Amino acid sequence: MRQAGRYLPEYREVRSRVASFLDICRTPELAAEVTLQPLRRFNLSAAIVFSDILIVPYALGQKLEFVEGEGPKLDPVRDGQAIARLDDSNLLRTFGAVYETVERVSSALPKDVPLIGFCGAPWTVASYMVAGGSSKEQAEARLWAYREPAIFLDLIQLLIDTSVEYLLGQVNAGADVLQIFESWAGCLSDDEFARWCIAPALSIVERVKQKAPHVPIIGFPRGSGPLAVRYAKEAGIDAIGCDATLPLDWIKDSLQPLLPVQGNLDPLLLVSGGSRLDARVKATLAELGKGPFIFNLGHGIQPDTPISHVERLIALVKGASA
Repeated sequence: MRQAGRYLPEYREVRSRVASFLDICRTPELAAEVTLQPLRRFNLSAAIVFSDILIVPYALGQKLEFVEGEGPKLDPVRDGQAIARLDDSNLLRTFGAVYETVERVSSALPKDVPLIGFCGAPWTVASYMVAGGSSKEQAEARLWAYREPAIFLDLIQLLIDTSVEYLLGQVNAGADVLQIFESWAGCLSDDEFARWCIAPALSIVERVKQKAPHVPIIGFPRGSGPLAVRYAKEAGIDAIGCDATLPLDWIKDSLQPLLPVQGNLDPLLLVSGGSRLDARVKATLAELGKGPFIFNLGHGIQPDTPISHVERLIALVKGASA
């Protein structure tokens, strides 16, 4: 997941220079610097560009700010008129900063270290746009999708179109791999999951592949449980990210025969460290390491993660694969 962040003192130093988190995302020199910081410290196999999934609604003209200790705040979009006010005519003004970040990082990385670009999946991004920020159950978006599915689809389609442009721009700038983050898949019933998670993902993947067929795309349907199998089969992706709740034996039996799998260490176990971290890493490698597998966390790294624990994790994984 995101490799850079508050657990690194060098990131905190960069963050201290700007007024907000968003300032880093829209300043290519700083975003490239914090993208590269983990690669300087750790023997990582790939880099992921430093940005945020809410850059897409921000590029569409939705007011966005990140409030310290509270997270993102947006002006809610909750009807057709609010959708109509979103403007996709000048996306490059915002996306251009991310593209420049990708160019800077791509040129600085060793040739054998790929760069991952990404976007938020339409359902997940829409849930923030509708709620006006983080929401435990995404109730506002779910209710709108139930009550006015045709109008809600207009928002999803706008996000599909915008995400395709955004991802292709990252590829053209130098991204080697793409990832679609469906962070709030777990709140949907099976039929709504098919409608709002699988169908938009497939649309994005098919359209990106038309112009960039060589670029692998990872889908991450966090919290989807057994529905992850359907996502793996129907979303058109090349690999699937697994959150920390999925059992290793189930991943091996149900997902790995279909696609390469990515995951799924609990980020809090990395904070805790010790013998239980060692045991889980070894169990994960034993269970999944014989098939197509990308070792990763099951979600983003926590700000209070000790650097020594990250070093220990990487040593265990790299030692096993040597």
